[in-house]
Amino acid sequence: METPKPAAFEPSAERLDSETGCRQCPLRSLPLFVEPSGEELELVQSLKQRERRMAAGESLIHEGQTDAPLYTLLQGWAFRYKTLSDGRRQILSFLLAGDFIGVQQKMGDAAAHGVDTLTDALFCVFHRDALWELHRKSPMMGFNITWLTAHEESMVDDTLLSVGRRSAEERIASLLILLFKRAAALQADTGAGGVAFPLTQQHIADGLGLSLVHTNKTLRKLERRGLHQISNGRLYLRDLKSMARLADLYGDGRPASRPLV
Repeated sequence: METPKPAAFEPSAERLDSETGCRQCPLRSLPLFVEPSGEELELVQSLKQRERRMAAGESLIHEGQTDAPLYTLLQGWAFRYKTLSDGRRQILSFLLAGDFIGVQQKMGDAAAHGVDTLTDALFCVFHRDALWELHRKSPMMGFNITWLTAHEESMVDDTLLSVGRRSAEERIASLLILLFKRAAALQADTGAGGVAFPLTQQHIADGLGLSLVHTNKTLRKLERRGLHQISNGRLYLRDLKSMARLADLYGDGRPASRPLV
């Protein structure tokens, strides 16, 4: 498996007028996202503080942090994780464009997990009180937040199923399918030319509870069987039907139409 090559990332001006307005958000034109009302867009725009650009490998939220804002990932990849005292890490979920970040912290005194960037990334930043304002001013937006939170929990449930019951081959096949289809839904070609795949083998191992050696051997085994290919930072599914049978997924792995904050 080759080391992914990070995509070029153009720094933006610091001026507020250089930022993306909610009505012009490029994600809203994608079929994946539910079309909001004009009032909902105005509410989200009024609560958005700014945008934040980060380089790959930086920490957006630190474990135990008490003052982190809420975020929507606009561009790039990130991941949520928890660590043990000796540094061992469990990746809880991988985050792609459109994901809403920080709700779990809002329910407690401090962040019980960290969030790091996998690639250069762009985030929309909201004050922590925005969560209350969304519920108070728009019942539909409150429902949308609840839906996104439940969706995040269901993805963590899938990871728990993999770590607890699936074999190494099944775990990796499941992860590759789910990430491929999530990333493909954000592309105009819906994955016909592969999808960006910035994960290293260490990320895969930390997300699936496998050793690095076992992860390497299993990826090579699946690739030799013609199921997938990872090349130059892109993932290609060569035999989706066979990989899906191996993964034993619930459904076809295609992400459901979803709200966007």
